Amino acid sequence: MGFLPISREDMEQMGCEQLDFVYVIGDAYVDHPSFGHAIISRVLVAHGYTVGIISQPDWKDEKSITLLGRPRLGFLISGGNMDSMVNHYYVSGKHRQTDAYTPGGRMGRRPDHATVVYGNLIRRVYKDVPVIIGGIEASLRRMAHYDYWSDSFKRSILLDSQADLISYGMGEKSVVEIADALANGIAVRDITFVPGSVYKTKDITGIYDELLLPSYEAMKADSREYARSFNLQYQNTDPFTGKTLIEPYPNGVYVVQNPPQPPLTMQEMDDVYDLPYMRTYHPSYEQQGGVPAIEEIQFSLISNRGCFGGCNFCALTFHQGRIVQTRSHESLLREAKMMTADKEFKGYIHDVGGPTANFRHPSCDKQMRQGVCKNRQCLFPKPCPNLQADHRDYLKLLRSLRALPGVKKVFIRSGIRFDYLLADPDDTFFQELVEHHVSGQLKVAPEHICDSVLSRMGKPSRAVYERFVKKYNKMNEKLGKKQFLVPYLMSSHPGSTLKEAIELAEYLRDTGHMPEQVQDFYPTPSTMSTVMYYTGIDPRNGQKVYVCRNPHEKAMQRALIQYRKPGNYELVKEALCKAGRQDLIGFGPKCLIRPEERPSRKKADETSKSVRKKTIRNVHKRKE
Repeated sequence: MGFLPISREDMEQMGCEQLDFVYVIGDAYVDHPSFGHAIISRVLVAHGYTVGIISQPDWKDEKSITLLGRPRLGFLISGGNMDSMVNHYYVSGKHRQTDAYTPGGRMGRRPDHATVVYGNLIRRVYKDVPVIIGGIEASLRRMAHYDYWSDSFKRSILLDSQADLISYGMGEKSVVEIADALANGIAVRDITFVPGSVYKTKDITGIYDELLLPSYEAMKADSREYARSFNLQYQNTDPFTGKTLIEPYPNGVYVVQNPPQPPLTMQEMDDVYDLPYMRTYHPSYEQQGGVPAIEEIQFSLISNRGCFGGCNFCALTFHQGRIVQTRSHESLLREAKMMTADKEFKGYIHDVGGPTANFRHPSCDKQMRQGVCKNRQCLFPKPCPNLQADHRDYLKLLRSLRALPGVKKVFIRSGIRFDYLLADPDDTFFQELVEHHVSGQLKVAPEHICDSVLSRMGKPSRAVYERFVKKYNKMNEKLGKKQFLVPYLMSSHPGSTLKEAIELAEYLRDTGHMPEQVQDFYPTPSTMSTVMYYTGIDPRNGQKVYVCRNPHEKAMQRALIQYRKPGNYELVKEALCKAGRQDLIGFGPKCLIRPEERPSRKKADETSKSVRKKTIRNVHKRKE
């Protein structure tokens, strides 16, 4: 079939004078099912619609949006596979140097808040064409939300982008329903009935089974109202039990969120992933060095979506939902066989997973009949009695993939939920994981070791992780392997003070770990943890939460996790002194750092000179 049209010449070759939809995207055009724009465009084409792609338009030039002409039914917009602000900035606010979703990895090809900018660009040129926004950026900003980068409380992205509709979540079903409605002549303002969509209106009299949220003005004036609103939203992310949510705005405007689209059946998942993707980036990018993001996913398999893990710092509950949906073994094996035929395939399948690799079915039987529990998590604070921890299906799949001709090794690089692994009474999967699917190091995400912080994170207790570590080491010993664990850790999460950060450093000292990578907590839109960061309140229970917002304290918490790095010495020392833990400065086996040696005269002069220069620079900045 080939790539979808990206130019008038492409349209002429396919004999098309006007496209049904023009899809404006913040990423490079990669026709692979790991990219949201590829799935949505291919699904629409499979339903008989024509779709063209405008990738990374010049948002300063109105002509860039007219490249494919006026679409018959509407414009679709996605900011990209990542939120554009996360794509652009580190949590410190510093600008990232590369963009893996842009040709050649070059930064600067999309604007900040890309969905909003693209929406307003289209509105300036085409005032009456329907505009539907989607993707992770729109999905997580669909209602009023805290924006970390501007440190402000923002309206629904539907209003700021001037779009008509949001297709939130994964979007395959809702976007087809929207397309069918437009094709049947229904005005976009009257498309108010599609699950998985958000619309704006001034008339809410006909809405059924609704829940009125606090108004935007009330939330902006009192952050506690936002915490209350978010908790209500969190309880209504299930397609079986979710209510229609109504958020009032000034001048009689309401933003209305319909309940989520139903989860895909296994056959529907297969149909989506069996579409004729080209499985790579558009050839026009070849001279620019290709698109770096393809390297990570080119030989990986997506076996599931959705996650019942419920981590508070993760937005999966809001985007994909808690009900796990899976592809059939037959579909995955077909894709794997296609990989083995690729001349670049070296025999290694890099991953078989999804948001959580070892979730291959809903957590319990009732979820597919009654939905997920509103006020109860499947794994937190401990596994629910109704949880079905069973790896047999996943194990069978991995064995089938390992047996394929041309496949040397099948790795698992998606996250393994270790508490779910421990809940399975059968250790067969655990043994085969260690024996066949670890490449020397297994990456897991305990995130922290202080139970008070873990509770705010929605993660299992320290004792659960330590039980997993012990079992993992014992399994390696049994199999005669020397494989290690690489724990992912997070600093400065709400609830973490210097005291907890020091406890984590002591744990790393005692276990001998020296993390190379540490993630500062990043307050991204629509997570429970971000609401804690903004409001200082845990939305689940209304309790006050300590929040580290001071950049210097954040730097100290981060440095403590990597206390052995020479460059972190001063920050670690300052943190220990501030917390009254000078007992950890010395030469004993329990000390984190040694007392600072008296610097030489030359070094002291250089330090003094550096401090003077920095002071002068700061004075000039304040004057400016």
